[in-house]
Amino acid sequence: MMELTILQNDMAWPFAILIAWMAGEFTHRWVKLPRISAYAIVGFLLAPSQLGLLPVTQSPTMLLMANIAFGLILFESGYRINLRWLRNNPWIAVSSLTEAALTFICVYFLVLAFGQSTTSALLLAALSMATSPATILRVINEHKSSGQVTERVLHLSVLNCVFAVLVFKIIVGLVIFKTSGNLWDASYNGLVVLIISASLGVGFGIFIPAVLRKTKRLHQDGTLAFTIAVVFIVALTHSLKLSPVLATLTFGLVVRHRRIILNASQHGFGALGDLLSVILFVFIAATIEWRQVVAGVGLGLAIIFVRQFAKIIGIGIFARVSGISWRKGALIGMATMPISAFVILVLEQSRYIGIDLIDQLAPLAAAALTLEIIGPLFIQRALIWAHEVPEIKEN
Repeated sequence: MMELTILQNDMAWPFAILIAWMAGEFTHRWVKLPRISAYAIVGFLLAPSQLGLLPVTQSPTMLLMANIAFGLILFESGYRINLRWLRNNPWIAVSSLTEAALTFICVYFLVLAFGQSTTSALLLAALSMATSPATILRVINEHKSSGQVTERVLHLSVLNCVFAVLVFKIIVGLVIFKTSGNLWDASYNGLVVLIISASLGVGFGIFIPAVLRKTKRLHQDGTLAFTIAVVFIVALTHSLKLSPVLATLTFGLVVRHRRIILNASQHGFGALGDLLSVILFVFIAATIEWRQVVAGVGLGLAIIFVRQFAKIIGIGIFARVSGISWRKGALIGMATMPISAFVILVLEQSRYIGIDLIDQLAPLAAAALTLEIIGPLFIQRALIWAHEVPEIKEN
């Protein structure tokens, strides 16, 4: 009996990943749904608090694997950011800042209206600012989309992540200081973490291309080198309790502006990237408990509505002045719906460093589950309606 229990625990995650991959392939083939929506449904159903296939104890190894998967996607997201474009068209950054600020304000007052504490309102508002580049990039790569809506929503998602991490870390630092009165702990978990994490990404963004140029293996070994570097950065930030989100985003951004060109086979990191994406989205959905979804469903759905309204308005008002139509501005706002991958991993990282906010932020469980499943559908529709998906173009 003990041997069967050990076997079940050992095989739980490999079995879940296999089931999720099969579900993703069949749903994509039969009903043309994004694969990651199926991964999320399988992960949620097999979670300990639902069907109970996956182990109750949170595995540090799986958290690290999910962070590595997220890190690879964030690296590629950062790599695709064109700072020259943002300088030439500053209205894109202005629209991002406006919709992030509008989202924060609207969600903050909404949460207070539901009778939540000021701390919960601040934390929920900060995390609601984010848009998950992981979900957006996987859908973009899956459909091979390209165009104004594709590029803008990817740029806005990265900027939103940076804004959300900055505000979230500052608020967490203030909460720690208010609770313990320890200025060093508050500072370290706030601004110091952000500065060190960004510096780490910049350092690797300079060092790795220099090594590849020196060894004359830039084109042959680029993917391998960047993958190893991302794994190392994520493991190091995980161990030092820094921010892997900011470190990997910065790494990708610096690599691009060191004039390193990734060829087509390097985008998405091939089969390794696909495997880790399955792990990432199954892991994210498996962390969501049904009781938390039920407890926060009212506020969670309200947050989804208010958040989406704020983002569409914040982006839409700058659509014409930034060089696109109102329609495309609305489609970009619609495509910024995903949030789950960023929020869940940030909260899991916070719990890992000793700051457990999961129970305080139960409404996010309902929002995360909903957006984990329907978010990819909204991105897919937005890209199709913008005529930026190749199959649609051909038709």
